Amino acid sequence: MLSDQKKNLIEAEKNAENLFFEIENKELIKPGKFENELNTEIFNLAYDLYGIKKYWHKRIVRAGKNTLKPYKENPSNLMITDDDIIFIDFGPIFDEWEADFGRTYVLGNDKNKLKLKDDISIAWDECRDFFISKKNLTGAELYDYAVLSAKKYGWEFGGEIAGHLIGHFPHEKLENEDKRNYIHPKNNVNMSSLDKSGNHRDWILEIHFIDREKQIGGFFEQLLTR
Repeated sequence: MLSDQKKNLIEAEKNAENLFFEIENKELIKPGKFENELNTEIFNLAYDLYGIKKYWHKRIVRAGKNTLKPYKENPSNLMITDDDIIFIDFGPIFDEWEADFGRTYVLGNDKNKLKLKDDISIAWDECRDFFISKKNLTGAELYDYAVLSAKKYGWEFGGEIAGHLIGHFPHEKLENEDKRNYIHPKNNVNMSSLDKSGNHRDWILEIHFIDREKQIGGFFEQLLTR
């Protein structure tokens, strides 16, 4: 039986997924638009759909060479161009429950960009299946699996982490020095272990593949459940 927390997190993710569906449906991603313009349009769309203005992490829209950059960086604002690759990473809060959702979009028919978009989705599923198959799995083990999956498909893993905790806002503080809160190569704690209050912990899995030579990256992120 699903816990109330997991039910609420799944509901929050459904709302985030619908927000991203509407981004596509309204054709907001277009060449000639700056990243920050698209970011603001998505913020306004989310407010129109759900009346939300609160996000638990910075809102990310990255295009072109900026898709190489991991979360912590703040690259210069780029314009979306024809045949571009773009990823969006938003962490909206619905009724005090956090979502974290990321997707990649390709304008045009560039084979490498389309392959990257497909590969990150497939790799996310494979990492999820690996997680589900293991009763005892550390964050480091899942991170290593994600890195191997990038190599498997001919990419480099672009993130310092492959995910993090998620929960009721504000969830357990994600202190950078405490790697137990991340799917990180130094997290040697069982991901199924309880938090400091004895509660079950839920996770977000994020896949970031890059090609430095081609200057492209792709990102896929959503709730990881067992």
